[in-house]
Amino acid sequence: MGIVKIADELHEEIRKASGAMSRSINAQAEFWLKMGMLAELNPTLNYQQLTARLLRQADVTLAGEIDDPRCA
Repeated sequence: MGIVKIADELHEEIRKASGAMSRSINAQAEFWLKMGMLAELNPTLNYQQLTARLLRQADVTLAGEIDDPRCA
C-alpha cells in the first residue's frame, strides 16, 4: 500500500462521487482506477460490459444476462 498524490480538485470529485455511490473515498478512487485500467485494456467494451466482466470474475450470477462473447 502506498500514498498517491492527486490534485485537490480530483479529490473533491472523488469525495462527492463516493457519497453518491455509498463508497468510502478510497473505495471510489480504487473503483475508478480499476475501471480506467480495464477500459484501456479492453477499448471495445462499454461500461456495462466491463462491469459484467468484473461481476462474473467474482462468481456473481447475473440474472437475465444476454450472452455476449466480448464479455467472456
